Amino acid sequence: MIHLTRINHSEIVLNSDLIELIETTPDTVISLANGQKVMVLEQPDQIIDKIVSYRRRIATPWPEGVNDNPGTSAGTRLIARDVAATPGGE
Repeated sequence: MIHLTRINHSEIVLNSDLIELIETTPDTVISLANGQKVMVLEQPDQIIDKIVSYRRRIATPWPEGVNDNPGTSAGTRLIARDVAATPGGE
């Protein structure tokens, strides 16, 4: 998930796995796998940097001793780590 800003300056969080195409027309238009198009203020290179950063973050091994509850799924642990890494912890 990456944080982006729509043309109207509202913030969104976008599932980067759904991105099929990023165009500059001159606005940046993101085409999603479900057919939706999203216009954002960020430039394509900025979006790519955000995607790479997000994928590196989720691929980073879980630190030892953090949330070692055996009943917790890997997905829940990833979400907990992402929330903890977010400024303000939200």
